[in-house]
Amino acid sequence: MKKTILFLLILILTACTTPAEATPDWEDYDPFDVPDPQSAVPLSTLLPPTRSAGESISTPTPNKAQFAPASEQGSGFKIIPDSELVYGPASLLLDMDIYLKGKNGYIKDYTQEVDGEILSGAEIISRVAQDYSVNPRLLLALIEYQSGWVTEAHPAETDFPMRYYTEWYAGLYRQLVWTANELNRGYYLWRADAVREWTLVDGDVVAVSPNINAGTAALQNYFAILYTQETWEYDVSEEGFYATYESLFGYPFDYAIEPLVPAGIKQPQLTLPFERGVTWSYTGGPHGGWDDGSAWAALDFASGKPQGCISSEAWAVASASGVIARSGNGAVILDLDGDGYEQTGWVLLYMHMATDGRIASGSKVKAGDKIGHPSCEGGLSNAAHLHFARKYNGEWISADGNTPFILDGWVSSGTGINYNGYLQKGDKSVEAWDAQNPLNEITR
Repeated sequence: MKKTILFLLILILTACTTPAEATPDWEDYDPFDVPDPQSAVPLSTLLPPTRSAGESISTPTPNKAQFAPASEQGSGFKIIPDSELVYGPASLLLDMDIYLKGKNGYIKDYTQEVDGEILSGAEIISRVAQDYSVNPRLLLALIEYQSGWVTEAHPAETDFPMRYYTEWYAGLYRQLVWTANELNRGYYLWRADAVREWTLVDGDVVAVSPNINAGTAALQNYFAILYTQETWEYDVSEEGFYATYESLFGYPFDYAIEPLVPAGIKQPQLTLPFERGVTWSYTGGPHGGWDDGSAWAALDFASGKPQGCISSEAWAVASASGVIARSGNGAVILDLDGDGYEQTGWVLLYMHMATDGRIASGSKVKAGDKIGHPSCEGGLSNAAHLHFARKYNGEWISADGNTPFILDGWVSSGTGINYNGYLQKGDKSVEAWDAQNPLNEITR
């Protein structure tokens, strides 16, 4: 029995860390004709890999010469591994409902109206974690650190639990939306090697230490926006947020998956996300996968003449075979490895899909199958369009980075300006343009 479990664990680890170069053969594969993976393999045997409690791991850092002198740098203490920032494989180890039932905190009975729907505290955390691809374990630990909602039944602060005192952001949902976006900003700035200092709430500046990692950068950025240097230095130290995280969930690096995204990873073969023989417009070059803090993981496409937010009659289609891991609130998540988890392997986000015609969760699809109609549902938009993005193991993959979008041979590139960019195929080039224009028309 032990050998069987060990074999399954190795198999899962290999699936989540090996670059996927081709989509599965779906002719004879039915992902639902197998036991429920959560009942067949206990969550405790899923990622991260087994290691002795407290065992140190190697967390790569750039350590480049252009950083400020060591005497001028801020904290180099590593708070969390990268895999504790993203909504990746390690997040499967948390059953939030069960976890919160074991606590007597304010959040257990908290409810709030979000988009016309009453959500519990756990449901709010789950929604933000999924949308922004931020680990719910990290969000819970931050909520506890900032306001005590996880363990205190009667906390002092009930309107602004993340301590971002702006009226528009009152209530748990908007507090977490702001928090997740800023966590992502720090994480992906570090990933892009695009940050050398943090600007504190009073305008003072702290030089970044090259000894941190992307997950730690996320937290350093978050606390910098809220506090002055003395408080910031405590928050990012071993006695600050780290201690609260450890008290709730144990040593954070026991959850580490390194590397979360393997070096030299290759994108699976993908098609343009619309039907053959149809012409769409390439309306948005590389920009945020979700909100403006995440990696420039997304591209935008629209069909036909602009008609405001009237749903398009055209169909967005599956760019590869897979399983629909989630469908709702304008979003469709296509899981390419077929395990049904959006936290593992390659997934595609189709955003602004209209309710009418949107594919259901759990559906198995092949490349070319219909996903839904572009609209404005699920977020701010000035016209119906498809917002299309990729993740791997929960991390947003930049559309113009080392692993650019490649769609039917069209390769994405950016200009360094949000929403600007090109799709190039041989000697052909299509420029992103926020309207219908011969410059941005692309036919599959």
